[in-house]
Amino acid sequence: MKIYGIFGDPIGHSLSPAMHSAAFEVMGLEACYHAFLVQKGSLRDAVLGAKAMGFGGLNLTIPLKEEALRVVQPDDLALAIGAVNTVSFCHGISGHNTDGLGAKKALEEAGAAIRGRRVLIIGAGGAARALAYTLARDGAYVSIANRSRARAADLAGHVGGSAFGLDELERLVPGSDIIINATSVGMKDGDPRVLDGELLRRGQMVFDIVYNRETELLKDAARAGAGTLDGVMMLVYQGAEAIRIWTGRDAPADAMEQAVRKALAARARGQA
Repeated sequence: MKIYGIFGDPIGHSLSPAMHSAAFEVMGLEACYHAFLVQKGSLRDAVLGAKAMGFGGLNLTIPLKEEALRVVQPDDLALAIGAVNTVSFCHGISGHNTDGLGAKKALEEAGAAIRGRRVLIIGAGGAARALAYTLARDGAYVSIANRSRARAADLAGHVGGSAFGLDELERLVPGSDIIINATSVGMKDGDPRVLDGELLRRGQMVFDIVYNRETELLKDAARAGAGTLDGVMMLVYQGAEAIRIWTGRDAPADAMEQAVRKALAARARGQA
């Protein structure tokens, strides 16, 4: 049986095991998928250990996506983005990025046009890098707002966008067509809001890559009449692409989505 897994810190919230296990079952693969708590300083040892033990492949999440560039051989896309979320052991230790594709497909499925749109991305980490690169390449006008303006400037310069601090959101939000929270803020109940919900308006698309709960940002967007998109379909589509990289086969996205939403519902019942 082939073992696959996801490395991250924190990792207890991850629904990737449920999602990938459902996909493997439908595909008839003798494989299992588990979550592993791996801190940034241990990533090299963890990846080398996984290869030595015969793992089929890995996914990476916060805070490992950028650090992975030091550990794996990134393909051209992952190198251009500056972050890795998928590791394959088919030929050495290769790094890939499926986040951008996953986000793009999720937005398009939700009816959001990309070309010519003003996109505001909050955050400048690994996920933000993938989204900014992909959406800018597809013709969006990308702005990056981040707590560290220097990190925002680094990413904006990389994709031909504009950089701002979080203190400028009051001016940026009303004029944006698509607003994306690419941080982990909202993952936990009680997290601060990433922005003032009163700034949102009808006609915008608000996309929060957090998928384990309905965030305050999405609740505020719904109240404002804006379109809303959680991180579930981005998770599904990036995971399906990872399976294609590992196995060369198309993954059952419908079954993967059903597994994620079933797990989310079970988690919500457990917290009630």
